[in-house]
Order: sequence, then structure tokens, then C-alpha cells
Amino acid sequence: MKNIISALAIFGITATAFVSNQSFAQSSKIEEFNVVGNEPFWNIQVTKKSIVHKALGKQNQIFPYSAPLSAQGRPVNKVRVYQLRGKGNNILILNKVENCSDTMSDKKYPYSATLIMGNQVFEGCAERKFK
Repeated sequence: MKNIISALAIFGITATAFVSNQSFAQSSKIEEFNVVGNEPFWNIQVTKKSIVHKALGKQNQIFPYSAPLSAQGRPVNKVRVYQLRGKGNNILILNKVENCSDTMSDKKYPYSATLIMGNQVFEGCAERKFK
């Protein structure tokens, strides 16, 4: 009887660990984004390999990809905070909204974006990249 109880306990622990690992793998999937802002024009591409910042008349800045932080008690899809590691203290914040307009094309985006580069703050919009 002790062997059966021990086997069931080990099976339960193994099954729980498997389910936990499966849900972690699904939630840690890297999602790619296209982020745009105007006045002045800027763009960020979030990819599996890097985060690339482009600004009109400036050299592109390439940051290594880092998984986004999420807001406490919120789904990861609601708020994403990317720390742009490298020179300075740079942050990209994507916030799920009903719609965000880029002010140039009136295209509607599902995320608003706030980009902090050093001591400057830029606003824009974002969408997932689909392949």
C-alpha cells in the first residue's frame, strides 16, 4: 500500500511539474512588434533577436532582445515593459488599448507605446507582427 501511495505522489508531482513547464513555455513565447511614432518620426522593431530603434536623421540603435516585464496582477498581454539595455536608461512600454491612432495615417493600432530614451519621452502606437 505504501508503494502505491508513493507512486501516486511521485506521479502527481511529475504531472504538476509537466503542466507548469508547459504553461511557462506557452507564456514565454517571443512576440514580435512594430512600433511607430510621429513628430518626430521614430520606429522600433521588436524581434526574436533584437530591438531596433530608428529615428529620422539618426543612426539606428540596436539593443539585445530582453523579455518584457509585465504589470503586477495583470496579464502579460496588457502591459509590456522592454528594458533597452546598452547606453543610457532606455525603456519601451506597450499598453493594450481599444485603439491608438498614429496621427499620420489614422490607422488604428491595438497598443499605445511610450518610449523613454535618456531624458526624452516619445509617444506612439504598436501592433504585433504576424508572419
